[in-house]
Amino acid sequence: FCCNSGKCLWWRRVSASGAEWSCYWEPVSPWIFQLLGFWEPAMADSASVVEQLQRRIRELEEKLARETGGSGGGQTHRARIERMSPEVTDSNPYSRLMALKRMGIVKDYEKIRTFAVAVVGVGGVGSVTAEMLTRCGIGKLLLFDYDKVELANMNRLFFQPHQAGLSKVQAAEHTLRSINPDVQFEVHNYNITTVDNFQHFMDRISNGGLEEGKPVDLVLSCVDNFEARMAINTACNELGQIWMESGVSENAVSGHIQLIVPGESACFACAPPLVVAANIDEKTLKREGVCAASLPTTMGVVAGLLVQNVLKYLLNFGSVSFYLGYNAMQDFFPTMAMKPNPQCDDLHCRKQQEEYKKKAAASPKEDIFVEEEEEIVHEDNDWGIELVSEVSEEELKAASGPVPDLPEGIALAYIIPDKEENSIDEATVTESEESLEELMAKMKSM
Repeated sequence: FCCNSGKCLWWRRVSASGAEWSCYWEPVSPWIFQLLGFWEPAMADSASVVEQLQRRIRELEEKLARETGGSGGGQTHRARIERMSPEVTDSNPYSRLMALKRMGIVKDYEKIRTFAVAVVGVGGVGSVTAEMLTRCGIGKLLLFDYDKVELANMNRLFFQPHQAGLSKVQAAEHTLRSINPDVQFEVHNYNITTVDNFQHFMDRISNGGLEEGKPVDLVLSCVDNFEARMAINTACNELGQIWMESGVSENAVSGHIQLIVPGESACFACAPPLVVAANIDEKTLKREGVCAASLPTTMGVVAGLLVQNVLKYLLNFGSVSFYLGYNAMQDFFPTMAMKPNPQCDDLHCRKQQEEYKKKAAASPKEDIFVEEEEEIVHEDNDWGIELVSEVSEEELKAASGPVPDLPEGIALAYIIPDKEENSIDEATVTESEESLEELMAKMKSM
């Protein structure tokens, strides 16, 4: 409120005293409004004050919308698409995804909208994983994390500097929803390792599917500590929930992904890392002023391998990897499959193993018979000519290096010969001063 003189301002304050309400007016110094940017000392018209206030409110609303990923700041949002279309147009966000069906890679790509995936940990790997799944058109994403976006995270992908201070799940939801509004999002800003939160986490895993009351189709672990991994492992073993684990090393040049099917493959507790097996508190290993290295390249590669494995598992194409590693120093991608440990410390893992054995016994897999190809014998080989090796097996073993002891199921592709112990003296021909004609004359006389 501005008086006629234009030199003073009054505002109304309402206070409560017991059950009675009272209000009164008090003067406000003009410098407060001048500080906020909408006061001019010579202003005497109250209508001008209102106009200045409204303009300032619009500016603040636009700034807030930009920082929270809203519709302000010139961002555009498309309408929801009810059905994926293979039509090739510039306005169809699914045309290149649906082309996988036309090329015979996937039978029914639109089926991806029927799946719900939970991503635990929205950091360097988890945020990129969530973005890839969103762009692929997943049906529903459940995001779990308790951390906030920091400027120290800007060496990674996905998050932006203006999101610093926001919770990771909140910032991720705003960004992902603007990328693909067809995806359903459910975010939980808490630590899953606490007792109360763990129970809620298990409840959402078992009831937070695309249809409320049904379990999610897959859980993805993208956390950066063993405590959270063990919590996910415990929950999934108890619920019989299939999940995938991922991780990047502290030196930022290696990583892995792992598919864990309770009872069928090894869980995280079947072959635990030394820190877990020795019951060492991870917090005691951290030193002040020292942090793990982080490369957006390695995290992007691991996230890509993880989502690729998710798509192959959900849409049933290609070969799903039970374990796939990545060594950036040598561009090495080891792969393997681990059986569950019958003496696993996790009680629910052992129960799942028993259940799996019963199911396997009730419905045994059909044996695949491979017909042996008959040895090809050429009909015109009247003289019985055949190719034989010039080196016997004994000579081959003598020329090879020592064979190391290997676990069952692993064989050497080749053995490097020991050059020092098994060196072979080659026969040499002495030089002669005779001409070529003289040597040919000697050969004719033989």
